Amino acid sequence: MDKLCCFKGSCFQFAGHSSGDAGKGKSCQGHIKITYGFSLVKGKANHPMEDYHVAKFVQTRGQELGLFAIFDGHLGDSVPAYLEKHLFGNILKEEEFWTQPGSAISKAYEKTDKAILSQSPDMGRGGSTAVTAILVNGTKLWIANVGDSRAVLAKGGKVRQLTVDHEPSTERGSIETRGGFVSNMPAFMPPSH
Repeated sequence: MDKLCCFKGSCFQFAGHSSGDAGKGKSCQGHIKITYGFSLVKGKANHPMEDYHVAKFVQTRGQELGLFAIFDGHLGDSVPAYLEKHLFGNILKEEEFWTQPGSAISKAYEKTDKAILSQSPDMGRGGSTAVTAILVNGTKLWIANVGDSRAVLAKGGKVRQLTVDHEPSTERGSIETRGGFVSNMPAFMPPSH
């Protein structure tokens, strides 16, 4: 299971660091001090790591945005790689992001999903979970998730889970109604002939 953690803490000048499976960083904007971290854990299946992440601060429209995400790939890395490259761009392209962020994020998730489905012959049968967190000027936090990647917030020594895992076993009907499938097979599938 993948986790994304954002929390206020003491601040030192640290530009942001990550290795292939974990990372951390800090932002110092005025009196607001933000520290973030993430962890990607490879599952037991005998295939390469399929997880991608975003953890960075950017300036746009005179605002500082902390963009954080984990994309946990299933049956390949083409979908999480696509999400890493396009999801935040799609969110920030939504004009209403600045006035109605919740609606804009939802629309961007749906548009990104449709773009992935339209490219499914090239991307294969794989998929991905997604958890995104957007921190606006260190004061407003918008979080969305699909699947079982989760976001937690640590403040004052206490940790709070901010997202609810979406489990295929409990959402099978909804998944199948939308054209997806649920399999109890291991994540690794041999190539079909």
